[in-house]
Amino acid sequence: MTNNRAAERLLTVSEAADILSTTERFPRRLIEERRIRFVRVGRHVRIPESALREFIAAGLVEPITTRAKRRAALWETIRAVAAGSALSAS
Repeated sequence: MTNNRAAERLLTVSEAADILSTTERFPRRLIEERRIRFVRVGRHVRIPESALREFIAAGLVEPITTRAKRRAALWETIRAVAAGSALSAS
């Protein structure tokens, strides 16, 4: 009986940094801040491939494709800023 997570590839910090196109410091900071799942193997730290995929997917921002949607998003931002300044003035 094999668990998918047990058979999953574990990446080194260096490999994770290469996939993210960053320095090793960034994945180490994610680990330190507990913003990404990781596994301790003795004194070594490994990042499951699925954890890296989940982290990337969580940061994915979909583009606004039509002008009407862009305008609606702009107005939502303006309303949120106005509501925030109204609350801080109280």
